[in-house]
Amino acid sequence: MGQQKSILDRLEAQGLRLTDQRRTIAEVIEQSGDHPDVEELHARANARDARISLATVYRTVKLLEENGILERLEFGDGRARFEDSQRAHHDHLIDLDTGEVIEFVAPEIEALQDRIARRLGYRLEGHRLELLGRKIKS
Repeated sequence: MGQQKSILDRLEAQGLRLTDQRRTIAEVIEQSGDHPDVEELHARANARDARISLATVYRTVKLLEENGILERLEFGDGRARFEDSQRAHHDHLIDLDTGEVIEFVAPEIEALQDRIARRLGYRLEGHRLELLGRKIKS
């Protein structure tokens, strides 16, 4: 498996125009270790370049999503969040009280999902798993 291409590399490979503002937004997304929504992306990008408007971030995110570069995540809080579509596979646990999103990988869940798909006559091509919970008070 080759090295993951950057968002900028994928934009260029698809022949999409790389304005300075798109570059900044792409860099902000790549450096995000969380799952920012458009408003959070705007705040981060605007801190680097005050000329970047919220409308520019919305247009850029839409373009990246339409071209398969970004993945939209809906965690039930009414905000669409985004992450790089080429990030290594992981699932999410959402804390219903704080909104915190915890990433995890569980090989046993992956194996179970594959077995279920095969039992039903399918080859699993992908999945999304989101667990919703509240911290156990001790």
